[in-house]
Amino acid sequence: MTRPAGTTDPLLYAASPHRPPAQPGPADAESDQARAALHRLRAEVAKAVVGQDAVVTGMVIALLCRGHVLLEGVPGVAKTLLVRTIAAALDLESKRLQFTPDLMPGDVTGSLIFDPRTAAFTFREGPVFTNLLLADEINRTPPKTQAALLEVMEERQVSVEGRRRPLPDPFIVAATQNPVEYEGTYPLPEAQLDRFLLHLTMPLPSRDEELGVLRAHHAGFDPRELGAAGVRPVATPADLALARAAIGRVGVAEPVLTYIVDICRATRAVPALELGASPRGAIALLTAAKAWAWLAGRDHVTPDDVKAIARPTLRHRLRLRPEAELEGVTTRSVLDAVLSTVPTPR
Repeated sequence: MTRPAGTTDPLLYAASPHRPPAQPGPADAESDQARAALHRLRAEVAKAVVGQDAVVTGMVIALLCRGHVLLEGVPGVAKTLLVRTIAAALDLESKRLQFTPDLMPGDVTGSLIFDPRTAAFTFREGPVFTNLLLADEINRTPPKTQAALLEVMEERQVSVEGRRRPLPDPFIVAATQNPVEYEGTYPLPEAQLDRFLLHLTMPLPSRDEELGVLRAHHAGFDPRELGAAGVRPVATPADLALARAAIGRVGVAEPVLTYIVDICRATRAVPALELGASPRGAIALLTAAKAWAWLAGRDHVTPDDVKAIARPTLRHRLRLRPEAELEGVTTRSVLDAVLSTVPTPR
């Protein structure tokens, strides 16, 4: 299938008039219905968040894959607003947790509280009991509190006093980091970085986009009142469930599987890296590529799908050697080199 010229985003491509008509069966009809709902999500989010279409797509892929997202951007580029708007447009609950140096693990997961009236301990749920958790400035809290999210992100549950408490479904963590401020921060360990499906960068808006932001605020837009801005639920958790089932049916040929493995193995042989992509990284790349292909309206993964999603899926899993950093090497340049040298299957 030929992708329309200039169309790089799968949500745009899914709605392209160049897609050939098909005769859908019941499963295909449900899949198309879910895809259309997620396509409407773009326009709904754009009512409040300007110029972040690629990041919106990444958030959708994370929800489809039950993955977590590391959002990186300077203050003021609407990271919090993005998460709140996506939650509103998907009819999901969201909570924001500001990570600070004095935050304790129980402030994240919840804790047992003694009730003197009943002389018993009851569990008070922490902010992780939600659908979309915005972990704001996650690198500003000490490792002990960061580690409280490990079980939450991997097992989607909280264990207190030997009892497991499952989290709602869907559940993802959207953690933010400021890329230009490192004083008083605690860098995330590799074991935790590896649990994020995607690392998305929120850029500064263009001149025209920033002008549009000012016009909206001048006209009375209030980011704390999304309903007044016209943001309404256009998709539901049921649509996500249908989409996940459809993604499970997306085919991956053996050469494409081999291509994913070869990319990840190639990162482990780069001299500039102390740490390459793990097998979990290869699984994440496969899962994200299937979601990307489905959003693009295909029932199979192509090598181009793998390339399109490889950078946000793998770059936070790579660790540069100190001497390579001093020479100006970046994880992006390493991935560019790997993707240009690993043979692409035909």
